Amino acid sequence: MAAPKFSPAPVVDTARSYSSPSVVPESWTADRPGDIIGFQPAGECLGYQGPDQGFALKIANSMTDRLKLEPGERAADAVQGCIGVAMRRASMFGRAPVVHDVNIAFTIWGFLGRTHPAELLELRRSLFAGLGHGLHYTEIRAIADMVPEATLRMTHQEINSKYPAHWRELLGLLGQ
Repeated sequence: MAAPKFSPAPVVDTARSYSSPSVVPESWTADRPGDIIGFQPAGECLGYQGPDQGFALKIANSMTDRLKLEPGERAADAVQGCIGVAMRRASMFGRAPVVHDVNIAFTIWGFLGRTHPAELLELRRSLFAGLGHGLHYTEIRAIADMVPEATLRMTHQEINSKYPAHWRELLGLLGQ
């Protein structure tokens, strides 16, 4: 890198070159209490890890005015039930949640403005009731786990073309 003209270094000095440090540090090891050795753990109640997962809540809360709720349903319940699905989808792609993740979650559960099958509304009422109050981690996890991976890998255009006609397939309820 060239030095500016006002640099106080004398012109007659020899150019410096790179030299290795005299001591090479040891390689890094996972020896701290919070370090994970191997792969990220997976299993019941561990969720789906991904960067900046909380952003799904910010996106979902900004969309509450677009939700089509039936009498007796609350926006907070819909948000809490759907952000788990959105976070799971985002983590499958190794990224933070984006608006399409939240749109897909709201769409497959029928919260975004179309006609809804009565059977889906009954299922939704039973699963989402009271989730907005907190302390419902297992219920929120069950909703996120219910949606098949194949559905989460679809684009939002594919989801929109399948809903509401194939809502059971989107939610993994074909054999039930």
